Amino acid sequence: MAKRAVYVNCDGLGLGWVKPSCAPTIAGLMASGVSMSQHLAIFPSVTRVSAASIATGCYPARHGLHGNRMALVEGGRLRVHDVGPPGFFEHWRSVTGRTLHVPTLAERLPQGAGFVAFSNVSPGAACALDPDHHGFVYHRAGSFAPGGVPISGADHLAVTHDCAGDLAMTQRFCREVMETRRPAIAVLWLANPDLTLHSHPLGSPEHLNAMAVADSCVALVLDAVEQARRAGDDVLLLVGSDHGQETIGGGISVSDWLARHGLSSQVQEGSVAVASQGTSALLYAVPEQRVSLEEVLPSLEGEPWVASVHSAAALTALGHCSGDLVAAIDFARDSRPNAFGVPGHRYVATDGEKPAAIGCGQHGGLGPDETRPFLVLSHPTLAAAHLEAPTSLVDVAPTILAFLDLPHNGMDGRTLATINDSIFKSLRATCG
Repeated sequence: MAKRAVYVNCDGLGLGWVKPSCAPTIAGLMASGVSMSQHLAIFPSVTRVSAASIATGCYPARHGLHGNRMALVEGGRLRVHDVGPPGFFEHWRSVTGRTLHVPTLAERLPQGAGFVAFSNVSPGAACALDPDHHGFVYHRAGSFAPGGVPISGADHLAVTHDCAGDLAMTQRFCREVMETRRPAIAVLWLANPDLTLHSHPLGSPEHLNAMAVADSCVALVLDAVEQARRAGDDVLLLVGSDHGQETIGGGISVSDWLARHGLSSQVQEGSVAVASQGTSALLYAVPEQRVSLEEVLPSLEGEPWVASVHSAAALTALGHCSGDLVAAIDFARDSRPNAFGVPGHRYVATDGEKPAAIGCGQHGGLGPDETRPFLVLSHPTLAAAHLEAPTSLVDVAPTILAFLDLPHNGMDGRTLATINDSIFKSLRATCG
């Protein structure tokens, strides 16, 4: 009997939308499995840093990836990079000598155990699951075997970046990965509903359809898991999301604000920089300009489009370490409903980004919806239960490794069995 862990991520599907009318399969799984009622996102609540945190069981302070965009010091100045394009991790390695600072799940597996990930989000988010190529990662922009060997031809994951692509990817995942290859860890990362929400409002017909497609993909995986169990494999299924979504109400250029408040030359020369994260932003400074940036933070806190500014100990509390990264901004929120009655509008950062799509979805900050992903575990030994204790994305990796009887030392996260022994007592008995 082979032990296997399967993790499915429905990108951008917040806990508040997991209900029978929107996602009946997932809602049913939440009712029959062990669901997390206080599951929390990583800050920033964006996909690329979430993928790294799920893969490593660590917060950004430990794994080193700050967000969807981050600044690197190159030639004595700060350069802000989008983590999404295919070449980011190779560039990061060329600048710093490494990518993620801690091992991923793929690296922690014994040789030959097998790690396979299928992803339909950005190339960078897919790469964040295994940037040093210890396992197999399949993505429409490039698929790679261990050692970084390109996978080409019919074996490459040639799917479209839309709901149809999610469905085609899931069908292949169930057929090839679940039934045939049977790796120790299999990851399926859907693009929706997040992808759809970046161009449509929350609660819109398009949003509802995207959730229905994601739900149908989970149904396919659930069927494949049941088949594997009937065939004798011991499979732990985890289904969750990385963040939720909020509605864009307006856009702000933080770089322009900094320039108007005495830091124009520093912004232009790259000694101070802003990395936008949607509904939040990260502020960087080279050591010589750190004090100059810190001096304007009190004025920044007084702006109506700012909910909070986090620096020093407050930044550490968000899971980041201070250095070139000096502070983080969470943008303001109001309770106005959108056109479909969904409450809440947020400001977003426009620095280096395309203009904000007013009324559509976004995330990245500390808002009540974007920080509430969902997570549910299914295993034959687990009775239906709701875990009330706070959990986080960083708890996924240690839980998977513990189930597989593998060490999970050096992680920020805890196994869910550690968080609540009574609920998971029967599962722990299967973990050696």
